[in-house]
Amino acid sequence: MKGPTMTKRLRWGAFLLALTLVVAACGDTADDDTGTDTGTDTGTDDSVAAAEPLKFGMILVGPENDRGWSQAHREGGEYLEAQLGAEMIVIDKVNPADRPDTSVEQVIDDMVAQGAQLIFATSDDMKDGILAGAAAHPDIPMIWSSGDSAWEGGESFADLDNLGNIMGQMEFGKMMAGCAAALKTETGQIGFVGPLINDETRRLVNAAYLGANHCWNEYRGAPSDLSFEVTWIGFWFAIPGVTLDPTQVVNDFIDGGADVLISGIDTTEVIVRTGQRAEAGEAVFALPYDFEGACDEAPAACLGVPYFNWGPEYLKVAQSVIDDSFESQWIWAEPDWSDINNHDTSTIGFVQGDGLGDAAGDLDAFIASLASGDVNLWEGPLNFQDGSSFLGSGETATESQIWYTTQLLEGVVGASSAEG
Repeated sequence: MKGPTMTKRLRWGAFLLALTLVVAACGDTADDDTGTDTGTDTGTDDSVAAAEPLKFGMILVGPENDRGWSQAHREGGEYLEAQLGAEMIVIDKVNPADRPDTSVEQVIDDMVAQGAQLIFATSDDMKDGILAGAAAHPDIPMIWSSGDSAWEGGESFADLDNLGNIMGQMEFGKMMAGCAAALKTETGQIGFVGPLINDETRRLVNAAYLGANHCWNEYRGAPSDLSFEVTWIGFWFAIPGVTLDPTQVVNDFIDGGADVLISGIDTTEVIVRTGQRAEAGEAVFALPYDFEGACDEAPAACLGVPYFNWGPEYLKVAQSVIDDSFESQWIWAEPDWSDINNHDTSTIGFVQGDGLGDAAGDLDAFIASLASGDVNLWEGPLNFQDGSSFLGSGETATESQIWYTTQLLEGVVGASSAEG
């Protein structure tokens, strides 16, 4: 009898190999408690986990569509979704007025229960909640935007390896806003609508004043004294019955002679109301805040908007979580001076508005001087409102001196503290 042909031997060998693989596969599932071979590995080994998209939480203090601070953060999260295929869990209006029975710590617990691997808390007011949440979930990386908990030399340093901070150097953006205001005002009166009073908001008002004062003298020749006044509404955005009405604050400023308004609040009332009065025939202008598209509320009355672009820095953090290389860092990111409006690289941007007109060239020159370092407005002599020295002659401010600003500067009208 002849043996099998070469073809038959190959077929027989293939059959035996297939049978061996089937037996091996069955052996892998033989310990299944159900006694059933599902043929599917339902474990969460590293290879499976690596293929799953990053899930992250975004905790917003205001409405996610506020055309300001909170929307800018939400769109930063959407940037992560687009770049990484990540999944975002969003909860907005996390503040005592809108959600009096909901704490930041509770929100964090819920997001972790939903599978969040990274959490962003996006308001200075979330300090207590994010510190408690980070301590309760030490294996979940978290970011407290605008805080200083990861700054070893900072006043609020907390030794939490899973909690970092990200903030943009919006002081530059506010200097640009102040400059634009000084270039455009005809009355020499600039009004600043501020939120609540703390270190962050004081330093931003001071930055806007420094930019205005510099450009008033450099490009306008200081034809008269510049008036720069701030009115605080009491919170990041209007809460009826709790804060001042920002629309009324705008009206009061304009009725008092101010023809340019700078917004420091999270929402759009300043540009909206100024735009309405401009449409009625008044020569008034405004600079909204936080969100790149804010000028769309009243284009003709808008001189420009300094805005946050959270995507680039948030992307770096998200990638570090994916790579298992997250580190607790305090990041105070400056603009990408090669292109401050590059969405992939610059945390701070400034979009010039239609209302700026012929003053655009001078503003460009000012921005270029900031970028080159030829102009440093954080250089003395500078005094505080009470006459005490902030910076001596020729002295340059440190990061700590700027970040922890205890008073408004001499030349700014308005309260430096909630007590007056």
